[in-house]
Amino acid sequence: MADQRSARATSPTRARKKTAPRKGPEHAARAACQSLEGLIGHRAEGVSAVRRSDDDDGWCVVVDVLEVPRIPDTTSLLASYEVQLDKAGELQEYRRVRRYRRGAADE
Repeated sequence: MADQRSARATSPTRARKKTAPRKGPEHAARAACQSLEGLIGHRAEGVSAVRRSDDDDGWCVVVDVLEVPRIPDTTSLLASYEVQLDKAGELQEYRRVRRYRRGAADE
């Protein structure tokens, strides 16, 4: 009986260490949206880009935000914000890079 218990305690499934989940682009996109919404008070419409930051292991996320809702909806004003996150997903800085009408085509 004691032999069975010691065998179970050292089985490969129990011997494995749990590793922290890797924080990838999906986590960065969610973190950027939540942080930006909290700071500027406007609702995020979506994410149009996610890339690794040039200077560290962080992320650069472009979040599209509804700034001025209008009727009809195609005349609402949106903005794109570039959000810099560190490798832990914490907001480092943000800036508005573009403002446009919802119905306007990209230039």
